[in-house]
Amino acid sequence: MSFFLVFLAIVLLAGVVWLGAAAYRGRPVSDALAKGFDEPAPELPPILLPEHPSAVDVDRVRFSLGLRGYRMDQVDEVLERLRDRIAEQDAEIARLREGVDARTEPDA
Repeated sequence: MSFFLVFLAIVLLAGVVWLGAAAYRGRPVSDALAKGFDEPAPELPPILLPEHPSAVDVDRVRFSLGLRGYRMDQVDEVLERLRDRIAEQDAEIARLREGVDARTEPDA
């Protein structure tokens, strides 16, 4: 019985330390449980938008990490909205071009 209590105490202590480490890193515990503790490597170069971005380009954007950087969740949310908006505009442009092409085609 005492062996079981010691084992239980060790398991509980390990769980508390693990959850404490997740909270210490500034992320919600649910994020730490779902995604782990990996952070992007700070030495990687940033990937910015080209002059005429597409929805795929927005998915590839990466920012450099800094001591007082942006909150990644907020940047990700803005980029997702931007990507979705660009994709909507691209689809609308394609639809309008098809309509113009259909009107200008000569009847055979």
